[in-house]
Amino acid sequence: MSQLQLVWFRNDLRTLDNTALTAAAQKGPVVGVFLATRRQWRDHGHGAGKITFIHQGVSELAKALDALNIPLLYRDIDDFDAAPKALIDIAQEHDVHTLHFNREYVLNERRRDEAVTERFQQAGIAVHDYTDLIAFEPGDLLTGKDEYYKVFTPFSKAWHQNVTAEQLLLRETPNRQQKPDVKGDEIPSLPKKDRSSVVDGEYWPAGEEAAADRLERFLQERGKRYEENRNYPAIAGTSELSAYLSTGMISFRQCCQAVMANNGGHLADGDAGLTSWINELVWREFYQHIAFGFPRVVVGRPFQLETENLKWHQNDEAFDAWCQGKTGYPLVDAAMRQLVATGWMHNRLRMVTAMFLSKHLLIDWRRGESFFLDHLVDGDFASNNGGWQWAASTGTDASPYFRIFNPTTQSQRFDADGEFIATWAPELADLPAKSRHKPSDDERRATGYPEAIVDHKRARERALEAFKNLA
Repeated sequence: MSQLQLVWFRNDLRTLDNTALTAAAQKGPVVGVFLATRRQWRDHGHGAGKITFIHQGVSELAKALDALNIPLLYRDIDDFDAAPKALIDIAQEHDVHTLHFNREYVLNERRRDEAVTERFQQAGIAVHDYTDLIAFEPGDLLTGKDEYYKVFTPFSKAWHQNVTAEQLLLRETPNRQQKPDVKGDEIPSLPKKDRSSVVDGEYWPAGEEAAADRLERFLQERGKRYEENRNYPAIAGTSELSAYLSTGMISFRQCCQAVMANNGGHLADGDAGLTSWINELVWREFYQHIAFGFPRVVVGRPFQLETENLKWHQNDEAFDAWCQGKTGYPLVDAAMRQLVATGWMHNRLRMVTAMFLSKHLLIDWRRGESFFLDHLVDGDFASNNGGWQWAASTGTDASPYFRIFNPTTQSQRFDADGEFIATWAPELADLPAKSRHKPSDDERRATGYPEAIVDHKRARERALEAFKNLA
């Protein structure tokens, strides 16, 4: 009789193109397991939106696995420290021959996996882990000085020059197996404190089928216009796949293969929209390498160490106004309201709002990073941290400290008719389009829209002075 293979699902909630699952199925009958560590996720800053989306994704995964006669075991445990015992108990109960999982690269996840591996080795049970989340293992793609890349553009160039067909090849989906003598678990309901109404079936349908459908629609309807439309928040011009990528309901390989099928077999050349979108996938991998190669960013430290001495302002009133979308800058406020209402924010607006908090208000970027992660359904530590440190000029490949977006001109450029503002700051919808970017004092009083909490020019000068004082 073939020996049982245990596949531990984490941020890879799919049966399609799953490296660990494919490898396990080639060795024997498979049983899956998912460990719900909600307290750990909350400690890591994830809010109810992300937790709800994960939970719905696990439910969809269980259905997909059931179609392959693969049972999914589900265990509620408090945190990562409980993972070794939970997994070894399952392995010993069912006489598991080998544990399989896809690697993760952020510090606590790595330590968890090391502890699990050690426990299994002590018990004489084999462990196999796999590269799946990204194309290159951290350390495999280095500069000419054998150092981790600190700037995205040369990293991207090296990625495209070195990526192989094998790294992009889709892994085979397992055949339907004979049912093992293991009964899958019913996925329990989420506790009320972890449920979010933001995640509904209409906007965030979970699972790999929903992800594949969203990818197909993006490539058919938006992909080739991505470069020209991606900066305009009133236009549905982005893929809206970030939540599916961050939970592994779709893989980067699936995305790359779909682009190549629509772009003459190319990733770096050809259609400008498609190649621009591929660059966003490479950004995601870049930030995974940074989180691994420079673990200080994982524990709240800036990548640019000289910025540790920056004098941030402890202004709770201003921070609350930013969180609530009441800064008096319409584009900033509309974006923040979109985030809280939907669990997502357009990428251009993530830059605008992050730079406003860290530069205009001189509030510590870590407060904003935490607020975003708490509200984003697509919350991914490495990408969120990298984006915030870029905006705050503390990070790798950072925006120069003297680059300070003017939220009014950003609004005029990327939401010229004020459509996005009218949607998410509806009190301004009846104003002329021109006024939506910067309402007059009379218009603010008439609509109840707040005064600007800071003057752009003075705020810019203050931020420049703060950064110059670091020298």
